[in-house]
Amino acid sequence: MIIEVLSIVLALGLLMFFAYRGYPVIVFAPIFTLLAVVLSGIALLPSYTETFMTNAANYVKSFFPIFLLGAIFGKMMELSGAASSIAHSIVKALGSNRAMLAVVLACSILTYGGVSLFVVAFAVYPFAAAIFREANIPKRLIPGTIALGAFTYTMDALPGTPQIQNIIPTTYFGTDAYAAPLVGIIGAIMVFVGGMYWLERRRKQAAAAGEGYGDGHINEPELQKNQTFMNIWLAILPLAIVLIGNYLFSRGFWNVETWYDAGMLKESFKIDKVKNVVSSWALIISLSLGIIAALLINVNHVKTKLASGLTAAAMGSLLAIFNTASEVGFGNVVKTLPGFKLIQGWITGASSYPLVSEAVAVNVLAGVTGSASGGMSIALEVAGKQYLELANAAGISPELLHRIASMASGGMDTLPHNGAVITLLAITGLTHRQSYKDIFAITVLKTATVFILAFAISIFG
Repeated sequence: MIIEVLSIVLALGLLMFFAYRGYPVIVFAPIFTLLAVVLSGIALLPSYTETFMTNAANYVKSFFPIFLLGAIFGKMMELSGAASSIAHSIVKALGSNRAMLAVVLACSILTYGGVSLFVVAFAVYPFAAAIFREANIPKRLIPGTIALGAFTYTMDALPGTPQIQNIIPTTYFGTDAYAAPLVGIIGAIMVFVGGMYWLERRRKQAAAAGEGYGDGHINEPELQKNQTFMNIWLAILPLAIVLIGNYLFSRGFWNVETWYDAGMLKESFKIDKVKNVVSSWALIISLSLGIIAALLINVNHVKTKLASGLTAAAMGSLLAIFNTASEVGFGNVVKTLPGFKLIQGWITGASSYPLVSEAVAVNVLAGVTGSASGGMSIALEVAGKQYLELANAAGISPELLHRIASMASGGMDTLPHNGAVITLLAITGLTHRQSYKDIFAITVLKTATVFILAFAISIFG
């Protein structure tokens, strides 16, 4: 049994190491999966073709439309100039005296509106650099500021956020994107207030030490002096359409759950529980409407770059979902191995409270894989049914399982090997040595918030 447990730990360790070194997860996840299979004495080829590939394909089937449409929506917001207009308007309105708050709010609005994290970083960075330079705030604090606004509460805590980290739990718990709204809002406030306190404290420390924006930086953006931006209300229209549409189609009077006969869905499409797909259907419609709106608000500007933009969005979405699907396949193979029962006992036994145990599992796996969606998918594929049974026995709402899992995925996922962290540092022209300390502080704050909420709900709820 020790060897069988070590085989799983070794496979996870190697996956984390190679991901940290920048190797593609889509290639190495199946390799290390099969290594664990061989060491456990399980049939090799059936584990690969029938377990790994089947579950990876199921994940692609369930979530590819959201990955693709989300990437296209973000690209349309970028090409139309809407994303930069929103960032510019907020930065201009708040001014250099509130530079950090301006950047955080700009990132938050774009992320909550459905724009992908990578597009947000690209859109906001030029304005962040300009306002930080004007306020004489060290450039090294920009990544942490963007991370607070884009990688935390708007990604997975605020109810209704259309980011994939808030959609994945709906498949496992039969919930929707608005699950446990009060818990999500409280968590968001805690992360926002704590994060702003940390960033402002770091800014004051730098000012006291006489440190300014700094010289000799690379990847310095050049904003055009006479650059024009579209009207802010026109720019936020696509975001509003996505958010309002997502609510109307999932909880409002246009709820897609009522569009089709349940008997027909079960007989013809093998959909036993319509609730498990409602969130995906609602978001697919909302993102499609948002894409059309983002295209129409500046169609003359977008059409010249439409072909290349769609190609880039499609390629990005393919890489993202197949990386995550490979991690899901990895998790599904691992849960069939003999040593996993012992590991599962350790994880679920980490706390007698289901919510705390779930937070541990999701956080650890998100940290190991360097992916919020990947780590959460593995955890819920492996133990989602067990957590749901434990929660039902304890009288805990599935909505709480959803919100805690979603928020926990955005905790330790931002370790140094995380793709979003690496990309953010590359965009800003900074290094881990210069800026990761602040990203890590935000990560610790986010993780601590999840566990505070999980314990509080378990003890007092």
